[in-house]
Amino acid sequence: MQEYTLARNIVLKHGWNTTCFQIVNPGLKYYLRNDAVVGYVDTTKVRVVAGAPVCSLHRLAEVAGEFEDEAKKLRQTVCYFGAEARLEALYQSSDKHSRIQLGAQPVWTPAKFAEICLSNSTLRAQRNRAKNKGVSIREISPAQAMEDIRLRECLTQWLEIKGLPALHFVIEPETLERLEFRRIFIAERGDDVVAFLILSPIPARNGWLTEQFPHKPNAPNGTVELMLSEAAGKLADDGAQYLTLGLSPLSVRANTEVFRNPLWLQALLFWMRKHGQRFYNFDGLDFFKAKFLPQYWEPVYAITNERVFTGRALWAIAKAFTANQPVRVISKGLFKAVVAEMRNFRNFLRSHIMKK
Repeated sequence: MQEYTLARNIVLKHGWNTTCFQIVNPGLKYYLRNDAVVGYVDTTKVRVVAGAPVCSLHRLAEVAGEFEDEAKKLRQTVCYFGAEARLEALYQSSDKHSRIQLGAQPVWTPAKFAEICLSNSTLRAQRNRAKNKGVSIREISPAQAMEDIRLRECLTQWLEIKGLPALHFVIEPETLERLEFRRIFIAERGDDVVAFLILSPIPARNGWLTEQFPHKPNAPNGTVELMLSEAAGKLADDGAQYLTLGLSPLSVRANTEVFRNPLWLQALLFWMRKHGQRFYNFDGLDFFKAKFLPQYWEPVYAITNERVFTGRALWAIAKAFTANQPVRVISKGLFKAVVAEMRNFRNFLRSHIMKK
């Protein structure tokens, strides 16, 4: 049996972190031990873990400790990216670990999400816009999704408009080859798939994560809102109890007085939020998720087995998301930004000349 199949089976039994099912995506290594698995990326000096060890709660400290001990023998440190309440509580008082808050993730029961979309006038109007443009939503099987080339076309167009080249790790875009145990909803307009939604299971919480919702640039307004609300209604009918749209990076909506990032990191994250919009629309994504009126927001952390959280850990996270090529990816992003600005300027000149 392949390693990823073993990892997947453990996740289906013990997966609690919202990103737990992402470890079956391509590109991760596995630390497998007696009904426990850790999915990680090796960046030479730092092992960057996708979320947290997947195992029963009573074994969490044991599995994490063994994994860190193995890394130490190789002179590596460990960074858990996307850690949530369980692991944070385990290391909260540890003088051998440090943590930063990466952002927050919105949470609903699926029934409440569907109710909000129907009762909120703004969201209801968005749904109606898409319906009036002929958009319909239906669920298809993983086998159907893998065979339908329209989904691949939609994903390709969606990735082309991104500010950065495709990232990997816990936001792997290439999920269309490994769809087993996921749920897929598609938005159709006539014979065209204008958007689709992939949901990944969070088995230990009887819940689901919206892993992807790619949409074409020409998708009618309200398509994604309609798709999400229809999917939430179906999940509610099936008895699911937990739904999240995933991490909103740099979001402060789950901030408390109990914990604050170090001042140097607060300054860095503020700069990223202010000047990084060309590459990643932090505020736009945060606003989009917030408009669905979450029942609550959960803080999401990065935790290292070092006394102080350092820039080296942040760089390792960047390497994990860029297949160990952060400089190359950023350079391509800058080039793409320059091309986009030149195109916008050219269009501005043309429209100005036409007005004359």
